[in-house]
Amino acid sequence: MNSNKMNAIVATGYGSTDVFQFKTVAMPQPKPDEVMVKVIATTATTADAMMRTGKPYFARLFLGLTKPKNPIPGTGFAGYIEQVGEGVRDFRVGDAVFGLTTLGFGANAEFLTIRETGVILPKPANLDFAEAASYGDGHLTSFNFLKQVAKVSAGHRVLINGASGSLGTSAIQLAKYFGAEVTAVCSGKNAGLVKSLGADVVIDYTKADFTQSDQTFDFIFDTIGRSSFRKCKPILKKNGVYLSPVMKLSLLVQMMLTKLSGGKKAKFEATGLNPDPVLRTLLSQVLCIHQAGKLKTIIDRQFPLAKLADAHAYIDSGHKVGNVVILNA
Repeated sequence: MNSNKMNAIVATGYGSTDVFQFKTVAMPQPKPDEVMVKVIATTATTADAMMRTGKPYFARLFLGLTKPKNPIPGTGFAGYIEQVGEGVRDFRVGDAVFGLTTLGFGANAEFLTIRETGVILPKPANLDFAEAASYGDGHLTSFNFLKQVAKVSAGHRVLINGASGSLGTSAIQLAKYFGAEVTAVCSGKNAGLVKSLGADVVIDYTKADFTQSDQTFDFIFDTIGRSSFRKCKPILKKNGVYLSPVMKLSLLVQMMLTKLSGGKKAKFEATGLNPDPVLRTLLSQVLCIHQAGKLKTIIDRQFPLAKLADAHAYIDSGHKVGNVVILNA
């Protein structure tokens, strides 16, 4: 292959997995304050799959109106520093790193560029590339919601909907780390997994509607956005909060309305829209929890880069458990 070319996935528009094409494209070149990373592992996430469809439509105000502004998808990555810009001081060629490109996307490729002050950290030797690439999705998002947004602490009662997914498997561990009592909602076949991660109570959604529970909760973290504040309100405590990372117009409306009144609240936040220094700090804090032996990364399946469309089809099936990783040969 030409030394100035690389393999990458290119999204030709919005829609089904058919919009993805495996192409040879120009290799990005680092600016003076950037590093080039040779990507060993990247990810395919539920958020990626939603952005691929361009829905909800108002999200295209950020992503691009008729097609993605940044045609190479993916945000999470792990790899080696291949090249450094002339002004870079914190990284050297050959350093193992991991991080998140946020709205820069571009991670589903053989190489990417990112500012040295972006969301990028040295990769510890005891964290493999597949795990490290996944940190920007489940771990970082769940940490932000539970620690920064909700401020979960000892004694709180937390319900996690979508407990066997990328965010859910992380949220169970983090909520327990913060001292909360955790109720996990997932299918019965994944009950053993979520219990092994620390869930105190498991509700099989195929057999029971968690919104009809006789228990009340300080926080309901709807990681998959399949419920709503309206449905969950009866099982929230007096000042309880419904949290979701899934952007819906109805949730944004409820968030604005409940912000003006006391009592129960609805909250949404796009973690990836936080400033890079904030995300980098959060990622460092999450890494410390891993290094203390309190956080595992659950990996469901791995696909080669050329099969990213298959990875998205698997995510669309709704059967993903934990994370889906994309590997470069």
